[in-house]
Amino acid sequence: MFKAHSSVDAPFARAVLAWYVKFGRKHLPWQQNKTLYGVWLSEVMLQQTQVATVIPYFERFVQSFPSVVALADAPLDEVLHLWTGLGYYARARNLHKAAQTIRDRHAGQFPREFEHVLALSGIGRSTAGAILSSCLNAPYPILDGNVKRVLSRYFMVEGWAGEKKVEDQLWQLSATVTPTTQVADFNQAMMDIGAMVCTRTKPKCELCPLQKDCQVNQQQQWANYPAKKPKKTLPERQSYFLILEQQGKVALEKRENSGIWGGLYCFPQFESKATLLQHLAQQGVQHYQEWNVFRHTFSHFHLDIHPIFATLDSPNLTGQDRTDWRRIAEPAVQFRVSTSDKYWYDPQNPVSIGLATPVKNLLTQFIRIYYGENGVL
Repeated sequence: MFKAHSSVDAPFARAVLAWYVKFGRKHLPWQQNKTLYGVWLSEVMLQQTQVATVIPYFERFVQSFPSVVALADAPLDEVLHLWTGLGYYARARNLHKAAQTIRDRHAGQFPREFEHVLALSGIGRSTAGAILSSCLNAPYPILDGNVKRVLSRYFMVEGWAGEKKVEDQLWQLSATVTPTTQVADFNQAMMDIGAMVCTRTKPKCELCPLQKDCQVNQQQQWANYPAKKPKKTLPERQSYFLILEQQGKVALEKRENSGIWGGLYCFPQFESKATLLQHLAQQGVQHYQEWNVFRHTFSHFHLDIHPIFATLDSPNLTGQDRTDWRRIAEPAVQFRVSTSDKYWYDPQNPVSIGLATPVKNLLTQFIRIYYGENGVL
């Protein structure tokens, strides 16, 4: 484990801390009346997500779950509901699991020892260091994406940070420049410099407190550092979503608590149009309507979603004839969708459940069609 071992009087730390006094962010919601719980929430939310996006989610979370125990005691559905739209839902599941660990093993008090924090679900070395340094000024360096970029450019580090040897080198450098005191301000300043000055494109080198000794700045090579992740063509997958309506309600299914959209409510999915239509025929549905196909991209593949709308009660939405409805050729069998594995979601009286972003968007489309512009979600 790397620990900070620099001094506030070292040139690097002195320049960073002086910049923070003048320009660093000090008014973010989780910086006010700072607590370990609040900083933990913010750090998890900020993984892969911009500050401006996180702020309203953070504020809703602390209002709904003002303490670790409140979060631990809440149903996972409620947690996922508040997380809807923030993406990377494993973070929410891990947050909930970690809160229960804190409640059950640490008497509801967020741990203060690095090893105990690191052992919590969803917390890595950088997040643990950020939490403890921010609240306790504990001497731990951090290495989030912003810090990696600053260090990679300042020291002109070769290679992609995802490679272990490069990441280990960056950890060593972070420990070397992080002071053992004023760690909270220093770590926040490093994140701010990366986010506000040493940006991915068009960095504002003339405003950077480290520009004088930055090796990349001296050689005007910022575009080449840090090295980009080797390009990999993302595979493409197809999925058919069944939007099945009955009396204004829509059938949803809850997914397993793992994998893509784990624990969230989604439309029933099928690998092919044929299997979806066969399923509809078995449900006694004789007509369907195809909506526009759209793409949802994950970190490791593209998913092309084919929404197919059908209703159990009527071949159209409005009671008027429609030309874009198609008839299923297979013979129909008259019985309803089982409520044991389906949930009939009422968009006009929504409950607090987690919805995958494409599902929420399709529900919004359904509401506009079914209820008109005055519908709500």
